[in-house]
Amino acid sequence: MELLVNTSSPYKILIEHGCLSHAGKLCRSLFAAGRRAAVIADSNTAPLYAAALQKSLSEAGFLPSLYTFPAGEGSKQLSTVAGMYAFLAGQGLTRTDFIVALGGGVAGDMAGFAAATYLRGVPFVQVPTSLLAQVDSSVGGKTAVDLPQGKNLVGAFHQPALVLIDPDTLTSLPSAYFADGLGEVIKYGCIRSRSLFEKLLSGGVRADLPSVLYECVDIKRQIVEHDEFDTGERMLLNFGHTFGHALEKFYHFEKLSHGFAVGIGMVLMARLGEAAGLTQAGTAKQIEGLLQKYGLPVRDPAPLEALLKATALDKKSTSSTIRIVLLEKIGVSFVKELSHDEFYRLAGKALA
Repeated sequence: MELLVNTSSPYKILIEHGCLSHAGKLCRSLFAAGRRAAVIADSNTAPLYAAALQKSLSEAGFLPSLYTFPAGEGSKQLSTVAGMYAFLAGQGLTRTDFIVALGGGVAGDMAGFAAATYLRGVPFVQVPTSLLAQVDSSVGGKTAVDLPQGKNLVGAFHQPALVLIDPDTLTSLPSAYFADGLGEVIKYGCIRSRSLFEKLLSGGVRADLPSVLYECVDIKRQIVEHDEFDTGERMLLNFGHTFGHALEKFYHFEKLSHGFAVGIGMVLMARLGEAAGLTQAGTAKQIEGLLQKYGLPVRDPAPLEALLKATALDKKSTSSTIRIVLLEKIGVSFVKELSHDEFYRLAGKALA
């Protein structure tokens, strides 16, 4: 399966069993003059897939090298990216060469940010190996690192040159990591596809994984093409993220994984929408039921006051307003701008 993303720098997304093993040939078709390929991977992914990827790159005539960083959201910081810069400089990487991001969302975000900023921009290829990265973070060109004050507060838009999605890599994922990725899959059903939501209810994810991946990626492709730089429609992709990111920050990016936090955030935002009379009654319960079906949490004991405080640094927030993503019903979403006072009032009413 193949899609073309028509952004300012168009690129292909390939969804194919085993495509990681011939990544080198696919990259050579893009980087005819390229000599070096710097693979950036986390410590969990590198032992599983880096050797096969480097072998493929070497067979295509590239000189591959590998930079590995400690796995986990705790590594998603500027000091880790500084280590990447030193490695890239030491390897003599030039603008005709390229970076390969191998791993989950953390690896993709950081390697992409390094690519966006090293030498003021070098090409990079996404090879996502987690469900969350395959359906969401590897597509669209958002790259970022965290600050102590919040998630993804430093970043850049830098579209990949190619995205290679190999469903075979998901077989190595522990069940908790697969469930974490389903948080983002469920999000796509909520915001744009009632049919996907119902397919997930039927339990047909693993049996029909390539088509599920394709539908999620295609939804994101359409949205990104309409709004590459996140000024309007692309905000819909943040459904559940306002509270989700607040939860991640509250627990210092340690207790709740991203997909789990977003799942809870979707329930909270649906409840807020229902309280405001903007979301069809019973929507939050439907989302809860689907999350529970796949073992995702639907609530958290974090105090509301702390979550509301954390939303102040949300990237969709201004000094006087915050833009939130709500559902009219499952499959239909919209952006609503509220004053902070109105947002806090509705949140208090809905989530008390």
